[in-house]
Amino acid sequence: MTPTALLPHQEFESSLLQRIANSDRYKMYQEAFRTATGLPLRLVSSDPDGWCLDDQKINRSPFCEALNLCDSSCGACVETNRRLMKEAEVHGPTTCHCFSGLCATAVPVKMGASVIGYLKTGQVFSQTPSPDQFEKLLGAIGRKTLDKAARENLKAAYLQTRFVEPLRYQSMVTLLQSFAEQLSEHAESLAIIEEGSEPAAIAKARKYIHAHLDQPLPLGLVARQAGLSESHFCRLFKDSAGLTLTDYVNRCRIDWAKRELLKPEARISEIAFLIGYQSLSQFNRSFARIVGLSPTLYRRDRLERAAS
Repeated sequence: MTPTALLPHQEFESSLLQRIANSDRYKMYQEAFRTATGLPLRLVSSDPDGWCLDDQKINRSPFCEALNLCDSSCGACVETNRRLMKEAEVHGPTTCHCFSGLCATAVPVKMGASVIGYLKTGQVFSQTPSPDQFEKLLGAIGRKTLDKAARENLKAAYLQTRFVEPLRYQSMVTLLQSFAEQLSEHAESLAIIEEGSEPAAIAKARKYIHAHLDQPLPLGLVARQAGLSESHFCRLFKDSAGLTLTDYVNRCRIDWAKRELLKPEARISEIAFLIGYQSLSQFNRSFARIVGLSPTLYRRDRLERAAS
């Protein structure tokens, strides 16, 4: 399947996440968290379809790797992670269990109102694994899909997988939540540091936009934040972002709206004003133009898919 091309605001967020992952601050905390808790820690993209096993050996679970050699479980593992990230996008730090009983946790890292990535940990059980539980797992996978050697390898990895008491695990998640907030602040600093071909003034404008999506963002105000005249800012922003300021702001707001629409109790009119639109009709027109569906149909479709 050909990857979907990122839109300009998504490219900005993806580049920012990569710079965070390469920063000394993240690497130092990642090592400290692993040493203190014994748990893996990864910083991953906000794209739920981009999940994969980590290429760093220290973040790998022998049991997870063995499971992913089983066709019947690999798809279930990917789907669990996709649901986890979607839940965390809407509700904040989220923990779930896969079909084998392993915990997985995702904590959002934000740039203003935008989720740019997730801190992820887990790959542990919340109770001591036992041979009886493994037999039940084999039934879920399909005993006949594995030969004897594969079953023995999987069993050994299963029984050797660590378990962490739920209260202690939640304390570890609280640490991650605190660090995610620090990384969000770090993202704002990195956003205004010139890198590559993007002028620092435009990066500064993007930072301001992402932090004030719920407020009016007229051209004059954003141009002043960038330290440029309106005409100069318009030319520079379009050349750099590939969109006009209005289109860029609308796309950022619609991405935010998509997350809010996954909350069944939230009224569409409330969402429209929450994300910075001055009227419901303006929001509906922008949403339909960008997404291709009305907010109501989009919500219905996504909630039905989530329930299936």
